[in-house]
Amino acid sequence: METEPKKEKKEKIPRQAMPEQAPADRIRNFDEVPIGYDSETAILEAKRCIQCKKPGCIEGCPVDVRIPEFIKRIAEGDFLGAARTLKETNSLPAVCGRVCPQEDQCEKFCILGKKGEPVAIGRLERFAADYERNTGQVAAPEKPAPNGRKIAVVGAGPSGLTIAGDLVKLGYEVTIYEALHKAGGVLVYGIPEFRLPKAIVEAEVDYLRSLGVKIVLNSLIGRIKTVDELFEEGYDAIYLAVGAGAPVFMNIPGENLSGIYSANEYLTRSNLMKAYRFPEYDTPIVRGKNVAVIGGGNVAMDSVRTALRLGAENAYIIYRRSEAEMPARIEEVHHAKEEGVQFRLLTNPVEYIGDKDGWVTGIRCLRMELGEPDASGRRSPVPVPGSEFVIDVDTVVVAVGTMANPIVPSTTPGLETNRWGYIITRGESGETTRKGVYAGGDIVTGSATVILAMGAGRKAAQAIDAYLSGK
Repeated sequence: METEPKKEKKEKIPRQAMPEQAPADRIRNFDEVPIGYDSETAILEAKRCIQCKKPGCIEGCPVDVRIPEFIKRIAEGDFLGAARTLKETNSLPAVCGRVCPQEDQCEKFCILGKKGEPVAIGRLERFAADYERNTGQVAAPEKPAPNGRKIAVVGAGPSGLTIAGDLVKLGYEVTIYEALHKAGGVLVYGIPEFRLPKAIVEAEVDYLRSLGVKIVLNSLIGRIKTVDELFEEGYDAIYLAVGAGAPVFMNIPGENLSGIYSANEYLTRSNLMKAYRFPEYDTPIVRGKNVAVIGGGNVAMDSVRTALRLGAENAYIIYRRSEAEMPARIEEVHHAKEEGVQFRLLTNPVEYIGDKDGWVTGIRCLRMELGEPDASGRRSPVPVPGSEFVIDVDTVVVAVGTMANPIVPSTTPGLETNRWGYIITRGESGETTRKGVYAGGDIVTGSATVILAMGAGRKAAQAIDAYLSGK
């Protein structure tokens, strides 16, 4: 009797590590920390994907990237095909491959992660996008015939750029109005060069321009013109993606001392305004020797790692909960530790101390312990009586969150906001209380991730198309 041949057991490929600059080298420069996969490593990692029949990774992606398909193309050596597959649903793949929290989204649902490590989806996305750009083979898809409709997008951050890319591919004439002198929003003013090189953001923006998106810079809507005036100019719908960039402070004694920055100002000076290249760029920044960053999110990690690169001898993270509650990406915390950042956890600032000239010299803190969970599900920090102590500093960066940008809502009659100033929308469509006006990203949700803002842009593009085409 013939026996069936035994199936050949597939050799188990381990998750491929991403090469990186050594910590001792990278704290002296602003170059990107991870170096990226080479072709051989990318193919090896792509071959780990088992091409599930019901891929959970797609469900975990806010912009519906066809993940198994682009990974299969990489495994076959079709790198350009992979990049083009990505771009069908994601206008900013080189950005997302670097800054998305894949561990909480697509990779979280990878079947391989149940018993081992998930496929490195983000690293493969970065590889495909970089390959297309670095080989000079970026190609725009065929444009549809214009449909005669005009859309204004307010804000050139991730959400605004995404909706513009989606709508222009449907035949709409799209114009983005951006308040700053560069397009990119948080991608250019917030995320540092060592995590997201600005040349890459510029390349992604140029790609959108090649699709036909018009970008008008230095245009603060709500001041130079209002939403009503945009409608008067003939726009059929308007998408508000103005972000949540207003700084938040802790309102503790001494907060007006010199040497205390909001993370918004500190990072904007360094990133968008290139203060780290002073005097080549005429933007001064305080190069503190003992720098404390208050907060535990990605913005706090970006700030403290920037301080190190600007010459800090001691760079501290002061966070009132434990590491387990930190909202920052695991990778960012890991990189910060490697670079020598000192973590002062379960620590809460209660007062800033200054010298006779009005400069900050120290932070009076209390030790904390964790009590019962709060509304967010994280355990609330409770002060430990009699635990007061002082950390000596000469610079403080406050990274405890942001508030809604108030300018557009306050100049747009009929546009409702909630008690925190965020624009109210109906479900995921982005539809606001003002007819023809849609909104998405941080101005709706409060501070969130780049990819969630992009997801909001995609959904609003579909809603605007349905609204204007009468579907």
